[in-house]
Amino acid sequence: MIDDFDFALGESADMIREATRRFATDRIAPLAARMDAEDWFPRDIWPEMGALGLHGITVDEADGGLGLGYLEHVVAIEEVSRASASLGLSYGAHSNLCVNQIRRWGSPEQKAKYLPGLISGEHVGSLAMSEVSAGSDVVSMKLRAVKADGGWGLNGTKFWITNAPYADTLVVYAKTGEGSRGITAFLIEKAMPGFAIGQKIDKMGMRGSPTAELVFNDCFVSDAQVMGPVNGGVGVLMSGLDYERAVLAGIQLGIMQACLDVVVPYVRERRQFGRAIGEFQLIQAKVADMYVALNSARAYVYAVARSCDAGRTTRFDAAGAILLASENAVKVAMEAIQALGGAGYTKDWPVERFARDAKLLDIGAGTNEIRRMLIGRELIGKLEKVAQ
Repeated sequence: MIDDFDFALGESADMIREATRRFATDRIAPLAARMDAEDWFPRDIWPEMGALGLHGITVDEADGGLGLGYLEHVVAIEEVSRASASLGLSYGAHSNLCVNQIRRWGSPEQKAKYLPGLISGEHVGSLAMSEVSAGSDVVSMKLRAVKADGGWGLNGTKFWITNAPYADTLVVYAKTGEGSRGITAFLIEKAMPGFAIGQKIDKMGMRGSPTAELVFNDCFVSDAQVMGPVNGGVGVLMSGLDYERAVLAGIQLGIMQACLDVVVPYVRERRQFGRAIGEFQLIQAKVADMYVALNSARAYVYAVARSCDAGRTTRFDAAGAILLASENAVKVAMEAIQALGGAGYTKDWPVERFARDAKLLDIGAGTNEIRRMLIGRELIGKLEKVAQ
């Protein structure tokens, strides 16, 4: 295992890594190939992860969590994703996009109602923001919630929703007014009348992490299901996006580590021209580039996670960390295929799956084009303020 550099993350992070790695090696890794081949989600593993405390890493101890930070959360999702990136994606959607948002914005009553089942793994969580015509331009969403006596009536659809087919609790954003000040976050339960799961989406990668459409047809929800302020949903959403990007970047770290886990033993054993191919300088250069890509991304992601924990994160650095991790992971996965040659292009080896999985986060949680736009805009804006 090529993961020897000590980033001095601290005792809590090291303990989380060790416990998660053991669990992921024993319980998740043996399922990864089947998850991909059959697009199968191992629902039964959720309570096992809950028993380890993985679902509530960032939740206060008073609310049933571990009371730790985003750094520990990144480490956990990295180790889960090292074994299976698709399970890592579902885990991130559950523990960060859903659980962490309820932790941050839920009322005491909402936390008491929803967090225990989500933290234990009895329930699966999800977040629903995107629609067919509203991705990066989230304010253009069409799902509408109209005020009614004692609650709201929701009509419309959501698309690309991770964990949707299995979700018991969903954080859903809907239009309650006009423009960016007219969106509200709601807590939706799977059994609510008028709410249904639509078509399941067949994806190139991250297979086994279920993705589907949500359909709302006169779905009535009470006022008690509003999370955060009415018409304040964009603030709820955007305030969580930095943490989402930092945590989900851990998926890409796990993929890069998994690539090295396969490539290094292979190039030591595979022989051509009477020598192990790892003795050739071109192969050594590939391994070196893969290792540097991984650890440079780790350094940035860990630093941003620490800043999140200290309340000092910047939006452009959260975007920068996942930008670097996502692009590095795609490059590393492609180099892993190349290092294995013809074997890497077959399904007999997992590196082709790593490449398909890695591509998602060039797109998900904000495309790399949007990330670059955000970083550039923020930095240029800062320089303009200094010049004034």
